[in-house]
Amino acid sequence: MARAFMDKTSYLSRFLIRLDRIRIMLWLFGLAFFTLIVPNALAELYGSQQERDGMAETMANPAMIAMVGPGDLTNYTVGAMTAHQMLLMTAAVVGLMSILLVSRHTRADEEDGRIEMIRSLPTGRLSYLNASLLVSGGTNAVLAIITGFGLYALGIESMDLEGSLLYGAALGGTGLVFAGVTAIFAQLFESSRSTIGWSVAVLLLAYLFRAVTDISNEGLSWLSPLGWVTKTEAYSSDNWLPVLLMIGVSGTLYILANYLYSIRDLERGFFPSRPGRMYASRFLQSPIGLALRLQQTGTISWAIGLFVVGASYGSVLGDMESFFAGNEMMEQLLQPAEGVSLTEQFIPILLMVMAILATIPPVMAMNKLKGEENKDRVTHLLGRAVSRTRLMGGYLMIAIVNGFVMISLTAIGLWAAGTAVMVDGIEFGTIYGAALSYYPAILIIISITVFFIGFLPKLTSIVWLYLFYSFVVLYLGSLMQFPDWVGKLSPFGYIPQVPIEDAAPMTLIILSVIAAGLIVFGFIGYNKRDIQG
Repeated sequence: MARAFMDKTSYLSRFLIRLDRIRIMLWLFGLAFFTLIVPNALAELYGSQQERDGMAETMANPAMIAMVGPGDLTNYTVGAMTAHQMLLMTAAVVGLMSILLVSRHTRADEEDGRIEMIRSLPTGRLSYLNASLLVSGGTNAVLAIITGFGLYALGIESMDLEGSLLYGAALGGTGLVFAGVTAIFAQLFESSRSTIGWSVAVLLLAYLFRAVTDISNEGLSWLSPLGWVTKTEAYSSDNWLPVLLMIGVSGTLYILANYLYSIRDLERGFFPSRPGRMYASRFLQSPIGLALRLQQTGTISWAIGLFVVGASYGSVLGDMESFFAGNEMMEQLLQPAEGVSLTEQFIPILLMVMAILATIPPVMAMNKLKGEENKDRVTHLLGRAVSRTRLMGGYLMIAIVNGFVMISLTAIGLWAAGTAVMVDGIEFGTIYGAALSYYPAILIIISITVFFIGFLPKLTSIVWLYLFYSFVVLYLGSLMQFPDWVGKLSPFGYIPQVPIEDAAPMTLIILSVIAAGLIVFGFIGYNKRDIQG
């Protein structure tokens, strides 16, 4: 019986690998490349143990622990420094990779009717689900092997074989866990949008819960899958227990996903969509109203999540002044500008990370137009009294407003929590103005998305690679001392670090004009090209 349910799984696995071979190779290359270039850069920047100990002092503050997790700061070798500053962030990206890979070949394929076609062939009922999990698991295993042996091959003294393999295993194990989480949500909900949304929500919640508990009660961070990543203590005590826990939890999730899939109807979920109104409102009968309704749940979820992200970072600001007060090395390292506190010096890097996160929802909102086109739904709208300009304009308006709302909520969350825990709170205008200075950069990313939809619709995923590049070069830029031009390849690299630096209105105006130009070209291309269908 089990064999019948799993029949042709290997064939389907090879089929999925062929479909995703380029996508998988790009993920593996990107993750491995950025993982392997960091240790040598750190070894060059911090050549002596005294310099590394100074960096350990810098990283031993609540804001940095919330961001990258705890580490072995008493023995801050190049290996320990790499694991402390890179492992958690990389693991979060690996989790996102697994979410996208699994959702693509579970609920998304089912939603588009492909699984129904596969099931009409002599294949097992559970074959396609398990083929997707096998491909995702294999991808994570290859990533673990490449990063593990690759780090060891660098030949750095403090990066031994066991620690390197543990580093890779922690990344692969994180991917396995979130592949299982996504497989569960694919059975619970009827749309790929909900599957991705809830899976990403779990990823963000795991990160935020770990951030709070690592500061307040580190023992509770064992309840977060991303907390397990830092518990491995690669290149330090080399604890393999969290990796075994990841494998055990992922196996349990896979079994549960298979059971749920076996007892539900095809194209249905355990949480069915609610029936809509009998008659649509006038707003819903417009292109922008329909687009907004389709994205309602995801937009609300992201809004809540980003507000919580801002509040989580703001909640650690109250401990920073007391930390700095008793740390002579930190007071020497951080020489604030006149009228700017030591705590305020950490705000720009927090805002940069939150601004890049706040760019994700508007890009998703804009890409929704391409998704509707792929599902042959756009032609139904354009066959009526709806122009292409009006259709794309509706999605663009939603994306622009979305970006403004998201960056505003992160700033409000940061200010509200920071004010609550600080003796002398930071003025709302300071934080909100600094956050809004990133809005033109968000508009640039949105405009690039519009441009690709208009001229190169099959390459819209490049926008995500560009956003990931922006995060890496700006987050690691000061750490790895990248040349200035590397950061200037991203629009976020032109944003002044308020309140440390003075605002640059002309720079923000130029970015906004460039965004407007790209949007115009995108509309021209969209009006001229063929609609896929």
